Amino acid sequence: MDLSIKKKKKETISGYDLVTTPEDREDEVIMERILRRRKYSTGMYRLILHPVEFLTEKPVNIMLLSGPIAIIVFVYGFLVAVLSGGIGSLLTSMFIDDVILTSLFIAVVPLAILDLRENMRVNSIEYALPNFFRDIAGMRESGMTLPGAIHLISGSEYGALTPYVRKLDYQMSWNFQFIDAIKAMGSDLHNPLMERSVDLIARATEAGGDIVEVLQAAARDSLEFVSLKTDRKNNMIIYVIIILVAFAVFLFVIYVLVSAFLKTMVTLGTDSGGSAGAAGFNLGGFDLNLYIRIFSHAAMFQGFFSGLAAGVMGEGRITAGFKYSIIMLLMAWVVFRFMV
Repeated sequence: MDLSIKKKKKETISGYDLVTTPEDREDEVIMERILRRRKYSTGMYRLILHPVEFLTEKPVNIMLLSGPIAIIVFVYGFLVAVLSGGIGSLLTSMFIDDVILTSLFIAVVPLAILDLRENMRVNSIEYALPNFFRDIAGMRESGMTLPGAIHLISGSEYGALTPYVRKLDYQMSWNFQFIDAIKAMGSDLHNPLMERSVDLIARATEAGGDIVEVLQAAARDSLEFVSLKTDRKNNMIIYVIIILVAFAVFLFVIYVLVSAFLKTMVTLGTDSGGSAGAAGFNLGGFDLNLYIRIFSHAAMFQGFFSGLAAGVMGEGRITAGFKYSIIMLLMAWVVFRFMV
């Protein structure tokens, strides 16, 4: 191709020559920057360029960091246990139990903290949504335009919803359609209640409904959703308490059994020289440490899985149970490390 033709950058469509203007080239540069920014804001590019944001935006993402660290700690502790005491030490020493517990904490504690933070954020958004829709409907009913109503309420406080309301105000000031802006807000929130409310508003508005009535209906629907969720949580909290109390009773029974019965029997067997004697039985070959380790394993298994069950029963999510699992595992570790 001739270089002069390249420099002119002309295209012929239906007999008309379209010359690339400086404005067109500027638009192309802007579009390239937008596409490049979008490319580096998703997938592995985002993990590399913005690791903190990527790992904390969803609770499960932190497992990409905590999981490998937990595996490294476990492998290192396993090698230390084998090299220092031999392969048989895995069955007799409690050091490997501490290694497993530490690895589990490294993997689970960050997930539990981020899940708790995310749950608090979601609750704050859901509690604010009815007031948000009701405020817009009230302003609109008083005669204000939608952009004016949203701009006015953007100065109010809606908890975790506040940044999204202000972003909605910016979009409305850029002449976005209300339906498009509210859909974008629902996509940013990633909340089932907001998505359902947005779908209700969009469908009713497209069908020609009054926006005030639509917003009021969305406010009533979201308020009912929050009320039902709160009632369910209040009704199920008693079962979470029962699980925690049952585990505490289990630990107390084991503590009494070991300290007041098994240790006494071992002492009695040692004093009698391992013979039947007056006691009528022989405890000379009784391995108390083995039974303590069995009890500790039983307590830790029960504590971990009981915590998961408490999360499902109390909040409907298995990840919500990790905080209960951590509490009960710590209780079991303290009892068998410092009290038994």
